[in-house]
Amino acid sequence: MVEWTDFERATIQDIFSKMEYEVVGPASLARCLVVYPWTQRYFGNFGNLYNAAAIMGNPLVAKHGTTILHGLDRGLKNMDNIKETYAELSVLHSEKLHVDPDNFRLLSDCFTIVVASRLGNAFTGEIQAAFQKFLTVVVACMGKQYH
Repeated sequence: MVEWTDFERATIQDIFSKMEYEVVGPASLARCLVVYPWTQRYFGNFGNLYNAAAIMGNPLVAKHGTTILHGLDRGLKNMDNIKETYAELSVLHSEKLHVDPDNFRLLSDCFTIVVASRLGNAFTGEIQAAFQKFLTVVVACMGKQYH
């Protein structure tokens, strides 16, 4: 079980309350696909992913990025039962989709970069620590089925 401080809960809630899902989600997934091109293998049905411009302009990448970001809402709403919240998604990604669990960490790093760029100087070290703790917990839960 994860222990959350009041500051962490408030910070994570605040970040997500300001989140532009249709901007941050697509930008984060696109960044992941560009920076870590081997992650593209899970998106073979998304069409043209041949270069950064194609990835950034791909509507399926944008839609899935938004979907993933909204998936983080599940954890946000269930911070005290986060492992159970992602149990079904963990099974899906491990047993059906066969996603390498390290890709969850790579994507969370991309989310952090995009959120930091959007928040600028307001993304202090303390805020980053709370946000990354949340993402690290979600990543661990998504990888739980693999262990």
